[in-house]
Amino acid sequence: MSSLGGGDAKAAVGKRRPGLIPGALLMKYALISDIHANLPALEAVHRHITGRPDIHTTYHLGDLVGYAPWPDEVVALIAASGIAGVAGNYDSTVGTDYKHCGCRYEDPRQEELSHLSFAWTRQHVSPKTKAYLAGLPFRIDLFPNGGHVAGPRVVLVHGTPTLNTLYWTEDRSDEFCLKMAHHAEARPGDVIAFGHTHLPWHRQVSGIHFVNTGSVGRPKDGDWRAGYVVLDVGHDQVGVEFVRVEYDVEAAMRRIRASELPDDFAEFLRTGGRMTPVSSPPP
Repeated sequence: MSSLGGGDAKAAVGKRRPGLIPGALLMKYALISDIHANLPALEAVHRHITGRPDIHTTYHLGDLVGYAPWPDEVVALIAASGIAGVAGNYDSTVGTDYKHCGCRYEDPRQEELSHLSFAWTRQHVSPKTKAYLAGLPFRIDLFPNGGHVAGPRVVLVHGTPTLNTLYWTEDRSDEFCLKMAHHAEARPGDVIAFGHTHLPWHRQVSGIHFVNTGSVGRPKDGDWRAGYVVLDVGHDQVGVEFVRVEYDVEAAMRRIRASELPDDFAEFLRTGGRMTPVSSPPP
């Protein structure tokens, strides 16, 4: 587990954005997750974040690779941008040559597609990318006020504080959320942020905030646009902003179809993971 205070943001992300006033009680984080080798989506989100001077630092919540044909390029951009983050199940399984991705399947076709994606990704990642994925930490703790004073903590994981393969869906009970909070040693005022399900949501239980950041590169909520979260954390306040960004989804679909990956993955992007999309890509 990595622990990073607000004052250590430069070490964590390479370059700290201007605008943070020393001693201020508010940090604004951009949280990106589940990019899944979708370079056009990541590039659009990266431009959107860098165009917002109010955001101080960016972190990723894992699953950088899988399902799209840019695993090396996505990891290279994350590394070059100095964006620290945690290991998703896809990252840790590819990085350690595990037998499968640890994904959940809803039907036999989905299982077949998952295995095809995992095999393709393992075959096409470079040794440098593989080493990067294997080196990602399971968890990162952020202390917006610095570790020298009491204040809120932000816990970053991919799935849950226990496993990066466990799905923390919005229909989980309050009791489940508090059980996970206990594992994370979270207290009222703290935030636990995670991804993995590709479905964004936010809930507060017993004063603890639970935030699913959705997906940059493979949303499943029927909205094809890339998603990320802006998290405002102060001494006694937490703000959660869900952001969607348009990107060249048609270019991503063409590249998938030109690769050895199943064409199903292109259609998945177009529909936002659903047969009837909430919004359609522009003509």
